Amino acid sequence: MFYMLISRTRPNLTAEDFTRLGQAAQGFYDNVPAGLKLHGDWAAQDGSRTFSVLETDDPALLEQIQAPFRDYVDMELLPVTPVSGWRKGT
Repeated sequence: MFYMLISRTRPNLTAEDFTRLGQAAQGFYDNVPAGLKLHGDWAAQDGSRTFSVLETDDPALLEQIQAPFRDYVDMELLPVTPVSGWRKGT
């Protein structure tokens, strides 16, 4: 199943908080859990939020990867379905 993870960094984080957030992000990218596929990340041009498309058959993995970020980021997780057939030739 596919999921869209929308993350918004909380206001008023300290420099130390941003350092920890960066370390948590690097830890995730260095060790994406088996059974989870990251299809891509995008950031809003104004820096207000990020968007990640994830794929997994194990929803528990989604909780696991969100845990290190909970002190710094508000997250919204939405199950999504690829859209097809709207463009000619699809």
